[in-house]
Amino acid sequence: MRHLSLIGSSIFPFLASCILVLSGCSSMGGGSGEGEGSLSENSLGSQLDSQREARFGEGDIPSAEGSGIFRDIQFDFDSYSVGDLARQNIEYNVEILKANPDVKVQLEGHCDERGTAEYNMALGSKRATSVFDILSSYGIPRSRLETISYGSEVPLDTSASETAWARNRRVHFSAFREIPEG
Repeated sequence: MRHLSLIGSSIFPFLASCILVLSGCSSMGGGSGEGEGSLSENSLGSQLDSQREARFGEGDIPSAEGSGIFRDIQFDFDSYSVGDLARQNIEYNVEILKANPDVKVQLEGHCDERGTAEYNMALGSKRATSVFDILSSYGIPRSRLETISYGSEVPLDTSASETAWARNRRVHFSAFREIPEG
């Protein structure tokens, strides 16, 4: 089986534009009496499918950052320990994954620019593995998860400030679906 990952520096500007245009076109609340932010299988599945088909065609779904469906998992400086807020975001992402069993994710470990390239690659890998282990403990099959480290090579914010560095210390969820070989 092969898969198509949606993360890429050339796709992000396109995704951001599409999201801005389409953000007013759909909502997560289906008027069915569910609370705001509810993660019902039907609404999420429909949102994923319509976004995927409208933007990418068969086999692909929007990545976490591009779609806003998954939440990034943030880390403290020089740490791969998962704090309370990070755990809440993981639990949110678990609900999405459980509601969409055909979705797989690549867990991308990222660091801020401080530290050597080698150190940041290792730390990014530890961050991705931490999230992988927690997702697995919540019942997400390991076969649906992959890890990769980008170290400090793919920052969200390129400025040199505490705020920028905090944004860059993360595990990002890049979602995909496998395409059966024909």
